[in-house]
This record gives sequence, structure tokens and C-alpha cells, in this order.
Amino acid sequence: MRQIVFTASQKVEVLDVPDLTEPLKPDEVRGRTLVSLTSPGTELNWGFLGTKFPSYPGYASVFTVEEVGSEVRDLQPGARVLGSGNHREWQQAVRQAVTPLPEGLAPENAVFARLAGVSMSTLNTTTARPPSRVLVTGLGPVGNMAAQVFTAGGYQVTAIDPFEARREDARKDGLKDVRASVGEAPDDLVNQVALHVECSGHEQAVLDGCRLVRKRGEVVLVGVPWKRRTEIYAAELLHAVFHRYVVLRSGWEWEVPVQAREFAGNSILENHAAALDWLRDGRLRVDGLATAYAPSEAQKVYDGLLAQSLPTPTALFDWRLK
Repeated sequence: MRQIVFTASQKVEVLDVPDLTEPLKPDEVRGRTLVSLTSPGTELNWGFLGTKFPSYPGYASVFTVEEVGSEVRDLQPGARVLGSGNHREWQQAVRQAVTPLPEGLAPENAVFARLAGVSMSTLNTTTARPPSRVLVTGLGPVGNMAAQVFTAGGYQVTAIDPFEARREDARKDGLKDVRASVGEAPDDLVNQVALHVECSGHEQAVLDGCRLVRKRGEVVLVGVPWKRRTEIYAAELLHAVFHRYVVLRSGWEWEVPVQAREFAGNSILENHAAALDWLRDGRLRVDGLATAYAPSEAQKVYDGLLAQSLPTPTALFDWRLK
């Protein structure tokens, strides 16, 4: 089967790797990939620009189930499911790790449920409740989904990104309050924000959020700070945290358990199922977020993501194309 592999820094190849021919375990499913979605921040910084090779990118895919293990009763061949597999032609996973697509939802849209799930963990764990004010900074694919998730949840959302193209995408996806920056301490934000979902990985955005949130407000770091971008001193951040009683914490997605269990509240898979339903119902939209490419165009795709020269902020691979 074909698989997209980072074989050296900024070098991508589509390699033939061994087929998945081992007998399935009783609780496993296997099938052919329809689409897989890139997550530019992680895949560019961790893999494309990385130092350890080979590496195997991808963690969002939709595939058609073709085989099921002997203990799998609720999925039949032909079912379409969302999983967290790499960019490869076939997927194999335990049944509990995949989520069936609702009827009528296109795979190209469904695969975004994986990115929506990232910020849904923050939705599960925040103390802020609707209709509180939420600030989202960074409108890449994960940030765009975050802003939509909190809007769908009944919050008042302000979304920030310095790039006009991203702001326009956010407006196309139904977001109302979209700005280029937080400005000079705007009156409608200072002491009004209950939760800041930081998706850019930029330290200035973190500091801005700590200065804006109301006392005991939360600033959640969803975006990865891949590199230093400013000359901000830690003392500035610590001053804001201490004197404004800010709860500054990680946006670690896996703080929420993968599967539902007693006394644990929500789960990753429940979030994925909800995101799929919201995509089907139009509560989440993905207009203008991704362009489909054949896997053979992988080098072009990652070069374009790095240069920000693609027509959309992210890309998906359509494995039905050669």
C-alpha cells in the first residue's frame, strides 16, 4: 500500500509499504482510506522540518470499513468511520478508536471532526459557561474549528488573526466578530473575557490574553509554541498572571479520556461523534478550509503549506485519486 513519509528535512515521498495482511484481532476493523487531513502546525514543525527520519505524518482520516474482527457487532463492511490514522492507503484500528459517520456527511467534511475535537477538550474542562465571552487567537484550521465549536456551544466568541485570508475564511464559516488584533485594550474585551483559547502558539497572544481576561479567567494554550517569536520577558507574563488571578494552563487534548467511563465526564470519542453531528447539521462549517490533492502531490502540498502559498489554509489527501 501507499503511505506518505517524511524521508528527510523538507522531503516527502509516497512509498510502497507492506500491506496490512495480518489477521484482525477480534476487536479490530480495517478498510481503505477515503481522505486524510493535514494539520499544518504539527506536521510541518514536528515532521517536515524535523530531525528524525523517516517519520509518518497524519492523524485524521476517514475510511470505509472492509473487514471486521469476530467481536465487532455494530459495524458492517461498507460503513464509513473517522479515525486517527496516518496518511496511508489503508487503515486498521480497534473498534473503540473509530467513530461512524452520520448518514449524508461527506468524508471531506467529516474528517474535520478530528480537528474540532482538539478544542472540544477545552470546552469539556473550562469553568466558563455560556453565554460567557470567549476569545480565540489564531485562525488556522484548529483555531477556526475552536471558534466555531464555542459559538455552537452558545458562547460569545471573538476571533483574532492578523491574516486577512484567514479572517475571511472565518466569516465564510459563520463567525461574526472577527478581528485583526485585540487592539489597544478595547473596552468590550478588557475584563470581559472568561476564556481565552490560544491557538497561534505566539507568546504575544498569550500575554495579551492574560491582560484581557476577567479576574480568575482562563488562558488555555492549544497552539504549540514551536519557536520564540518576541523579546517578551517572563516577568511580564508572570505579573499579569499573578495580579489578575489568571488560570494559565495547557490545552492538552488528551486530558479528556479517550472513551467514556464512569465519573469522568466527556470523552474524546464522544467529542468526535458530536463534531460529526454538528458538521452534518451545519453548526460547524469548513468552507474554504481545505483543498483536495492526490497523494502523489504530497511534496507540493507540504511545500505550499510551509510557504503559505496554497489557496486554502490546509489540505486533504484524497486516496481515491492516483
